[in-house]
Amino acid sequence: MEIEGTILRGHEFEPIEGRIVVEDGRIEAIEETTTDADRIVSPAFVNAHTHIGDSIAKEAGGGLSLDELVAPPDGLKHRLLREASHEELVAAMERTIQFMHDGGTAAFCEFREGGVEGVRAIEDALTDLPVDATVLGRESIAAMEASDGFGASGARDADFADEREATREAGKLFGIHAGERDADDIDAAFELDPDFLVHMVYVQSNHLDRLDEEGWPVVVCPRSNLVTGVGLPPIAELAEHTTVALGTDNAMLNSASMFREMEFTAKLTDLSAHEILRMATINGAELLDVDVAIETGNTARLCVLDSDSHNLAGARDPVRAVVRRAGVGDVERVVLPDDGANS
Repeated sequence: MEIEGTILRGHEFEPIEGRIVVEDGRIEAIEETTTDADRIVSPAFVNAHTHIGDSIAKEAGGGLSLDELVAPPDGLKHRLLREASHEELVAAMERTIQFMHDGGTAAFCEFREGGVEGVRAIEDALTDLPVDATVLGRESIAAMEASDGFGASGARDADFADEREATREAGKLFGIHAGERDADDIDAAFELDPDFLVHMVYVQSNHLDRLDEEGWPVVVCPRSNLVTGVGLPPIAELAEHTTVALGTDNAMLNSASMFREMEFTAKLTDLSAHEILRMATINGAELLDVDVAIETGNTARLCVLDSDSHNLAGARDPVRAVVRRAGVGDVERVVLPDDGANS
């Protein structure tokens, strides 16, 4: 397979005119050449924090506080998840995963409620879809053992020491929410030596120093934080101290669109389009141990955009166009390694 257009090559997203040659799911060559193709070829996106079980209750809970919406065990989302059948949950997650695929997302990291049964539900939802999921079980060590790791709700809910130790012994990923509504749980989260942290809205200078020291990545979800009324994370400041990736968080509150997350972040901060595209692609990919950079030898995970769409026609800067302007409607095709339609 050959794809021509303006290619955002490498970790710096250098725009070159040419073609990508893909064979057996890998990038065999990137050739600079003149082409008339009206396309922007971007790395596919990595959604570094999701709760897609919430797809059964999109836009439920308007006006509720963060605790009323999502606090375990009896926040609205947890009650609705308990009430849903396995079949209802799987069907709702399938549709959100398909939406992510159609919007150029190659991989995502799911904090999966429901213990072992919740893990099995998302496995069923992923059966016929090519998106790569890192599933972090919750609520029990057994859920961690059945999945790719453990996704902790926050140190104010429990100490999670046993879960952390078991996850470490299993050689799996441990992530934890921290600093979402205040700074009180950040130090306790740090004491668990997590592989990454989520939110960090209320990070303070001493926490930034510790992030610098330890190198713990942070996943920010600014649209979610705005909707729940907790404030907005200091994304640029975090990026000065550690690796920052983007996530869309609860499907109940936000669409799982990385285009929307990038655009919101771009208009919220002074970060460059290159920095934000890196947060939506390469930084999340490093966290989940997948490759998305458009480089020879890498797995082909590509989002191909129609640069002659009504929305993108006339765009002078392809990186800014992807970050600040593009949407699902501009996607011409998505190339992922396990997608038979794109082989």
